[in-house]
Amino acid sequence: MWILAFFLLAAEENKVVEVRFTEDAPRIDGVIEDIWQTADSAFDFVQFEPYEKTAPTERTVVYVLQDKNNLYFAFRCSAEQAKPIACLTADEDDIRIGIDPFGSKTTAYYFQVFGSGIRYDGWILDDGRTYDDSWDGVWYRAVKIYDDRFEVEVKIPFKSIRYKKGLDEWGVTFARYIAHNREYDLWKEFSQREGILISKYGILKGVNPQAHGYYFEIYPEGFIRNDTYEGDPLDSLWANTKLSASLNLKWDITPQTTINATLNPDFAQIESDPFTLNLSRYPTYFDERRPFFLEGMDIFRMPDFGDMGFFDPLEIFYSRRIGKSLNGDAVPIIGGLKLTGQSKDWNVGVLGAYTDEHTVDDIVVEPDRWFGVMRATRHVWDNSDIGILFSGARADEDNYNYALGIDGVYREGANQFITQVAASDQSGKQGWAVDAGYFGYIGNLITFTSARVISDSFDVSDIGFVPWAGEKQVLFMSGPYRQFDTGVIRDFFVAPGIIVVQEPGEQDWSMIGIVEWNTHFRNNWGFDMNLAAGKAYEADTDYVYRDLSLGVWGRIYGNHINFGCNYEYSYNYWRGLLAYQGANWFSYSYSIIPNLSVGLAGNLWIEWNDNGSIIAMWPRLRPQVFIRFNADMNLSLFDELVYATPETDWGETELLANRVGMLFSWNFLPKSWLYIALNDYRAQDAYGDLQHQYTISAIKAKYLVYF
Repeated sequence: MWILAFFLLAAEENKVVEVRFTEDAPRIDGVIEDIWQTADSAFDFVQFEPYEKTAPTERTVVYVLQDKNNLYFAFRCSAEQAKPIACLTADEDDIRIGIDPFGSKTTAYYFQVFGSGIRYDGWILDDGRTYDDSWDGVWYRAVKIYDDRFEVEVKIPFKSIRYKKGLDEWGVTFARYIAHNREYDLWKEFSQREGILISKYGILKGVNPQAHGYYFEIYPEGFIRNDTYEGDPLDSLWANTKLSASLNLKWDITPQTTINATLNPDFAQIESDPFTLNLSRYPTYFDERRPFFLEGMDIFRMPDFGDMGFFDPLEIFYSRRIGKSLNGDAVPIIGGLKLTGQSKDWNVGVLGAYTDEHTVDDIVVEPDRWFGVMRATRHVWDNSDIGILFSGARADEDNYNYALGIDGVYREGANQFITQVAASDQSGKQGWAVDAGYFGYIGNLITFTSARVISDSFDVSDIGFVPWAGEKQVLFMSGPYRQFDTGVIRDFFVAPGIIVVQEPGEQDWSMIGIVEWNTHFRNNWGFDMNLAAGKAYEADTDYVYRDLSLGVWGRIYGNHINFGCNYEYSYNYWRGLLAYQGANWFSYSYSIIPNLSVGLAGNLWIEWNDNGSIIAMWPRLRPQVFIRFNADMNLSLFDELVYATPETDWGETELLANRVGMLFSWNFLPKSWLYIALNDYRAQDAYGDLQHQYTISAIKAKYLVYF
């Protein structure tokens, strides 16, 4: 009977858990005390992986309470089959909370707590398709491990999150991961085919924040930084050392509206961009890491399909253009101001920043500029969106770059259709671009399709990242998708298709046949293989393009491993010739003890000449040591070595560059950090000797004062 009851509960259209009020706040210590017995609970979890929509192997109960100022969650996670795993540097048990406090059905906060006490938070976007860890909130957690269970308590101040005032029903989901058998259990039933969609969250009923006033954060930063470059004499050490401070402010004017400001920010090279060998005509894209630009970036973006890789959105605002790097030096940012607001139906944001001029040998190589961005998004049709985005940069009346984009996204379950249109003006040169894409299922056929047209004169080089000016492209792939309830294979698809491209400056169209084969195994291993071949036209050359890509991922001894390769016959823009080229990659870390892991990431790029002989190989090795003293304090050490091997003569391999880095970080209070960083870079000179290029070291402290 209990089995029948379980499946009746799991098949409910929606689930509700009530938030009950308490005058006596629970103590956040990882011990579920008697006060929690007055709470409503969520208990009828359903397995998501490895066996979809089946009974979980362990029981999980989540209790929910609130007082005037805070929302509380307590997880009691039974572990009858194996003791819970808590390890600071390897796979471990964890719990997860997702809440949609606007009823938007597209955007949610997530909170994740591991058995070791490590925590993560951020945004879930695009109705569950994209995870963004840029949000850093004030909240508290505690974990207690027992032989037969682990218990987690979470406290989330209402002041630390945004929510729709007067909305007493929030979207919510709870999840639990069991490390020893790699099992994901969720309170709501979701399908692996669709994913964990925000639009299908359960209901957190009776939420009633009673806190008066909203957080005002004063976020001062103090830092001492030394920049020593090639040729600097030893006695200039102190001259190259800068002691300075910056100030960040955040004011939640209402539960839905926030102002952020930064003055004199310092973005030292705490973590440098990794070396990559780029043989294409287009620049390499690098992720944003600077806190001021990360926070609130969920608003200043056009929709995407996550990390599927078949669609490139029109990114007419790329925040790394503000304070960009010029030959290793960052253009100084004087200040920035950002206003963001969210509601059930609207997301709006305005951002402004001002950068100082950048000089080299008293010559201005980058003038001072104003940057401005405005974004508005309207939710329509339950969980779809339409939006408008304006971005601009201006040095003077003859030196400016503006862009305006309009976008829409329609979502229905796993199906999502995106369309984007943009226009640009680069100092009088005007252009336009159109981009669209669809992913979903037509019966048992998985389908990917995208199309874009970028006019020759479209240019957002000062404010965005759309480098494909002059390109026209259409892609279509569709094939059978199969999911298995039992057995070694969890799901797979094979999707043949075609891509038709007119490269910039070409009159003829390339027509490439493609097929993708993707398989997920029950033990969370998987692989993705792509084959492509066809007639291609680029760089005034016509040839038969061919490509093979293979990626494999999984876990060994509780740590993630990823390796693969890509080999193609195409145009090498660096050498200016048509030839084969290859890229190979590998990454893995191993937990020696719970507090210590060692890892290795590597690449091997291979170039051929037009006669089929190897010109050179470019190995890159990045060994790393990672030490976690506890959940809030860690030390990372790495050494990036870049080599060059002529032809296949390994005996003549030369070390081209060596970058050594160290980063110590301590999150000693909510949003308060101490960093100690070192970045030393050396490269080969004209005589083949490894010479010092720069050393950047910094000590930075960030302390949050809020009330």
